[in-house]
Amino acid sequence: MAVETIEQTQEELILGFLSESGDDYTSGETLSGKLGLSRTAVWKRVEALRTKGYRIEAIPARGYRLVEVPDRLTSLEVTPLLGTRELGRTLHHHAVVGSTNEVAFRLAQDGAEHGEVVVAEQQTSGKGRRGRAWVSPPGLNLYFSAILRPELPPQRAPELTLVAAVALAENLREFGADAAIKWPNDVQISGRKVAGILTELSAEPERVHFVIVGVGVNLNCQAEHFPEELRETATSVSLARGEKVHRAQFAAGLWTRMEEWLDLYLETGFDAVRARWKELSSTLGQDVLVRTDRSELRGLAVDIDPSGALLVRTEAGQVERVLAGDVEQLRPRQPQRTR
Repeated sequence: MAVETIEQTQEELILGFLSESGDDYTSGETLSGKLGLSRTAVWKRVEALRTKGYRIEAIPARGYRLVEVPDRLTSLEVTPLLGTRELGRTLHHHAVVGSTNEVAFRLAQDGAEHGEVVVAEQQTSGKGRRGRAWVSPPGLNLYFSAILRPELPPQRAPELTLVAAVALAENLREFGADAAIKWPNDVQISGRKVAGILTELSAEPERVHFVIVGVGVNLNCQAEHFPEELRETATSVSLARGEKVHRAQFAAGLWTRMEEWLDLYLETGFDAVRARWKELSSTLGQDVLVRTDRSELRGLAVDIDPSGALLVRTEAGQVERVLAGDVEQLRPRQPQRTR
């Protein structure tokens, strides 16, 4: 293992131990024993962390206390908070990229393993659905792409978008936002878009090589960070709840939930995901206009089928199955979901 990797791992462990201690102090002797390092080596690693922006208080005879963590999304900030086995354990952090999906796709083609994640502080060409751009100002939000290698036939890969949406909506609710899922891949707060999911696939006719699940979440951006044309339809968690979001905590919580839901999905199938998605949906029970590349469809969104397709009952009473398209809610009804 390279020296830089060993030192980073030691720093991650120190941060983990200090985080667990909360406001209590952890003695240098305790850290030395847990890490198998001399107390001088522990001190050097603490000094290295301080140069990276961590405020660590040290008092003789009492030890070290973590006072403040920089607002970044490197493995140093995220790893001590993770509750996953694989997802996010290998983290490719970038200050700026064109698109995390593009970076993750190349990594996957080069052999990156299941669960590796690409995260960026800023995207210059963030990708949304149907060729749209995802606005990605620096240092405010969460932009990441997860590399997944599930044992699935290609026709079931779109279900992973709904798996991610359920995890995302639940994590947003954990952070105080009353989030709901708009079919097929948006998450909303009070009818305004707060997050989107873009899933891309590499497969043969009979098997999936890998799936890239890209997620953008507006965490701390304010109204002025959105283009003027989006200010009436987009929001952020900070705007909704009135306070700043700890980005590393949010990312770690989301990746933990994603792995839990992915494990359940791969073990038991789509039924549990479908049931929870319906509980969290803002689309079902609404009059909708669905626009596809070829046509428009109006009706009542009544369900999603066992593959995740939207079922719309038209005024003629026919139930149409929609695989892809943009959904507009025509007039509000009480959503069919639990709170």
